[in-house]
Amino acid sequence: MRRRPPHRAPRPDAQAATEEGVWLHGLHPVAAALANPARRLRRLLVTRGAEAELAERVPAPWRIAPEFVERERLDRVVGADAVHQGAALLAEPLPAPALEAVLEGTTGPVLVLDQVTDPRNVGAILRSAAAFGAAAVLMQERHAPPETGALARAASGALEVVPVLREVNLARAIEALKKAGLWVVGLEAAGPVTLAQSGLTGRRVALVLGAEGEGMRRLTREGCDELVRLPIRPAMESLNVSNAAAVALYELGRE
Repeated sequence: MRRRPPHRAPRPDAQAATEEGVWLHGLHPVAAALANPARRLRRLLVTRGAEAELAERVPAPWRIAPEFVERERLDRVVGADAVHQGAALLAEPLPAPALEAVLEGTTGPVLVLDQVTDPRNVGAILRSAAAFGAAAVLMQERHAPPETGALARAASGALEVVPVLREVNLARAIEALKKAGLWVVGLEAAGPVTLAQSGLTGRRVALVLGAEGEGMRRLTREGCDELVRLPIRPAMESLNVSNAAAVALYELGRE
């Protein structure tokens, strides 16, 4: 009697595993990427229903022809637990612009992330950055999440709008921001004054946020011009880093 082979979980789509690029999924991220001329597109997989919804957001014809598939195929491509809403786009990662070029062409604050590693937090920070007019989000080359479908999904289209800068040495990047005229403000629970009390009117700010749990590293903290806090009630020790970014950006916008 022949023995049955052991049960194995279904593998992701074989083509998806061998093709280069990032699978973006969900209607918001896919529509934003289709509308972004800087994004190089490779394949677009959609269900019939998702095609109609995408066309309402980004009028056809698109720069790439859609391939019509069943939802089960998309589950294999991006994972059964991914909320793809019937749309997945294989695209090349966006190139990271130079810091100088971003600063010259913009006026908003710059967010600096010190080893924030959760892609969902980074995606949510990008979404707030787009909502409140931040010029860019700056992260390290290492100890920061790469561009992934999960990050793009959390950003809800903001990945195509807000430049993401990656620097090898964060301390040198902070010094470059200072030389460019930005006031570097570190957000820390033990900051001596609140963000509203720091008197930033008329200054362009680089806002530094530390890692989930650990906060800013010592060298990053020492590189800041000023440390500030959010006025959180004593019953709650701190905010999630993405929530803190949203509150701080709102406050900066009021200045």
